[in-house]
Amino acid sequence: MNSITSLQPLTTSEDVRAQLRNGVEIALLDVREEDPFASAHPLFAVNLPLGRIEERVAALVPRLDVPVVVYDNGEGRTAQAIRLLRTLGYTDVSALAGGLEGWRRSGGEIFIDVNVPSKAFGELVEHVRHTPSLPARELHERIERGDDLVILDARRFIEYNVMSIPGGRSVPGGELALRVRDIAPSPATTVVVNCAGRTRSIIGTQSLINAGIPNPVYALRNGTIGWTLEGLSLEHGADRKGADISAPNLEAARSRAEHLAGKAGVRYVDAVTLGQFLSHRRRTVYRLDVRSPEEYVEGHLAGFRSAPGGQLVQATDEWIGVRHGTVVLTDDDGVRARMTAHWLRQLGWNEVYVLTSWSGLPIETGQEAPQLARPLPVVETISVEKLAALTPDRQIAILDLASSPVFRKGHIVGACFVIRSDLASQPAIQTAKEIILVSPDGIAAHLAAPDLAGTGARVRVLKGGTDAWKAAGYPVETGLDEATALSVPNDVYKRPYEGTDNAAEAMQAYLDWEFGLIAQLEKDGTHGFRVLEKV
Repeated sequence: MNSITSLQPLTTSEDVRAQLRNGVEIALLDVREEDPFASAHPLFAVNLPLGRIEERVAALVPRLDVPVVVYDNGEGRTAQAIRLLRTLGYTDVSALAGGLEGWRRSGGEIFIDVNVPSKAFGELVEHVRHTPSLPARELHERIERGDDLVILDARRFIEYNVMSIPGGRSVPGGELALRVRDIAPSPATTVVVNCAGRTRSIIGTQSLINAGIPNPVYALRNGTIGWTLEGLSLEHGADRKGADISAPNLEAARSRAEHLAGKAGVRYVDAVTLGQFLSHRRRTVYRLDVRSPEEYVEGHLAGFRSAPGGQLVQATDEWIGVRHGTVVLTDDDGVRARMTAHWLRQLGWNEVYVLTSWSGLPIETGQEAPQLARPLPVVETISVEKLAALTPDRQIAILDLASSPVFRKGHIVGACFVIRSDLASQPAIQTAKEIILVSPDGIAAHLAAPDLAGTGARVRVLKGGTDAWKAAGYPVETGLDEATALSVPNDVYKRPYEGTDNAAEAMQAYLDWEFGLIAQLEKDGTHGFRVLEKV
């Protein structure tokens, strides 16, 4: 059970729901691993596992005095998380009274799966707007006939590349309204938008309808799941992408996006006002660049995170941890930020702004820098060359803090998978003479090293992580089994709509669950969604 004492402040489920309904900033953090989180949680809970707090909380919850409510389901992580958050400087942290069970007993609605607010919103959009769709079999017949159509895959390119509808091309959701007029210049061409399941198909299709293109537009009903359940074959390894943008079509897309932003109540902010937002003591501000990851790397505004528009709408809780925070979006075309903003407003975010100009603001290049809650601790490190030279008969434990899917794809020979929260309780770790901590880029390993200070072992961190090990050409092995797992690999929820090895029963159950989300929204009563009925 949780070691929550009377000395720790508690927040009731009723108070949390009142703040959600009243538009008050609040972060509700579930500190379990992702798989148990996906089995049951409140609608607006954000998953932030205890062992990942130092890596992720600064980006998810940037304001230190925002109300933060923490819970688990009796695993004993709440008290630890509260102590850690206070150490990191958060001043208004409390436990959810009764944890997850307390939420349930108080009448709070319980949701399953991940990114649920966005998925429930997608179902509501289809219900309100009657978003048109085609069943998989009908699309297949149209393809076989050679009909005039294009298939646009609204997922991330990496998902599209793994499996896609034959003949489809990758146009992630945030790019659709920007590029569709050049992909399908004839108004007679039918446009079909797909994803793996339902949400991005629905939102992508409705984006194009809202954008006013003259073409017939349909969502592929139930996405690649529906296609697979019909017994149809998917394509693997496809790399087709969207078209370049012509000047007339860019202007048409920009004009319509500006209209939609106005209808949704999106506001605008310049550099001076943005600075005022950031200095405001009672305002949590998220600065997000909604362009493609490749464009972000080439050049982006300092302080802005990469959040491609389609993914931001699909998985808002992966970037924004404080419900009712202020969101400032940017692009360099006048389309993508406005289109994304018009969806976020409908998703119940009241303070949504588009940055009007980059003029006078500092620009950076390269990948997004990690936002850590505190500097990396000073620890003893070991180079890949020295680790490779160690004799295998020494009493050395190589502990890998990568996510379980990353570990399965490739890890140092002899390394064991472990979740950081389990480090202190593992007997095998307590008896080790030497411990080498590794993680993909070394950051998680650096942060975890102090956790092992009481073991008596010599603890070192692999400099550059397993990425450096692989780059140097040293061998790795794949898989994760009882011999290589010190923790139950429940850190990542197995999504029924990703990958190629999903059972038909799991895919159908997922679709059935999505169909029931609207009824759950009505019972919950905290969502604040408002779908534009006329655009």
